[in-house]
Amino acid sequence: MSASAHDRLIGAAMLKRLRRSRGWSLADTARALSGMAAQLGQPFDTSIASVQRSISRWETSTGPIVPSERYQLLLAHLYAHNARGGTSLGPGSDFAELLDALGHFGLSEGRLNDLRTILVRSVTDSGVELLALLGPSTQAALSGALADPSRLDEGLLAALRDSVAQVNGQVGSIPFVRLQLLLAPIIESCRRLLDMAVPDAFMPDLQLISAQAYMLAGRFAFETRDDAASRALYLVATDVVGRLGIPWRRAVVHMSNALVKLYSEPGLDVAKALIDAAVRDARAGQSVTIRARAHALQAEIAARAGADKHAKAALALAWYDLDQDRSADPATNSFSPGHLSGFEGITSLYVGDPSQAHDYFARSAQALVAPREQVQRAIVAADQALARIRLGDPQSAADLLHGCIDAASETGGRVAVIRVRRARQELRAWRREGFVADLDNHLIESLGR
Repeated sequence: MSASAHDRLIGAAMLKRLRRSRGWSLADTARALSGMAAQLGQPFDTSIASVQRSISRWETSTGPIVPSERYQLLLAHLYAHNARGGTSLGPGSDFAELLDALGHFGLSEGRLNDLRTILVRSVTDSGVELLALLGPSTQAALSGALADPSRLDEGLLAALRDSVAQVNGQVGSIPFVRLQLLLAPIIESCRRLLDMAVPDAFMPDLQLISAQAYMLAGRFAFETRDDAASRALYLVATDVVGRLGIPWRRAVVHMSNALVKLYSEPGLDVAKALIDAAVRDARAGQSVTIRARAHALQAEIAARAGADKHAKAALALAWYDLDQDRSADPATNSFSPGHLSGFEGITSLYVGDPSQAHDYFARSAQALVAPREQVQRAIVAADQALARIRLGDPQSAADLLHGCIDAASETGGRVAVIRVRRARQELRAWRREGFVADLDNHLIESLGR
């Protein structure tokens, strides 16, 4: 993304202001960057004077240049740590200010997200500081509100909302066990605030943020194989979101819970009851996008039960919903034709033609390209491999499953692992083939099974 000369000057001024806010001279900053490089195992082969000249070129008011990718990473690590030695990545932090400055230099949103992801990984590698995703001023505000709930305000709620969104946005980029660590202090803060006498005007927003946090925590607990904790967290999420009186919001919780129950409870009955409840809520709500997703899940449950006509009718309703005008939909980005193609594939796999299912899966996997969709893409690809097996192409299916194993290993996604295992079971007839042995070795090395 190109930046105008004016924007680059703004970025340069922000970098200079950020440096001076820490009381650092150019030489101080050069030494700090050199020390950070050594700490990260990337020592400089240039002098401090050379590093200092680079900093000057970033901050000059006459044609500033953007820091190189290596310096971007070092700056990110440097400014993620505050003067007290703690870590702060949230709004109002030096790290957030740095990303803003780099954005003015023309860095793409993708590159900024990469830097954010790297730092989140770093934080969870070294042990999470309480509420690292909140800025220092917000941490202070939260401490104040927990001591005196009358001090809860819109700014603090916005910061909590942003923190939950940041954790959610890291799904697919960060292993679920690390995401649990990031979310845990937010969950605890929400739990305590919900039990306090916060101002009535702020209670609905607090309930919504809490319900989203508990829902995410329920999913993360499932992904990390703690089904008892997952059940408890979903119960709280359902209770809290139910107090809002916004049916489509409760439908979202029901759908997330249903997908978890599909793989953690025997049979289809529990998942089906939740999906049917989600459909009822979605039909009474304001989001046709959520209605489409509910109908798609209803189609999958019906297909798994062998109810061909019911599954196809639900799919038709899902496409009808997606074809509506969704410009004012409150959840328009939560479900797309690419997602729905995956549900068409799973329906065809159970009650239709595996060749048609394969094409649907391929179309869905091609559309699911965002980092946030990596987990879903691995699930779809595993189902695509299963379709290839049923079409008599086991070696090609095994080739596809290698990528699924890598994705499942990186994210810790439980459903992807289950789908890979299921496809592997259907390769039993070829168990003496070299490509199956290679797949088994990859499974053992990456997933321990």
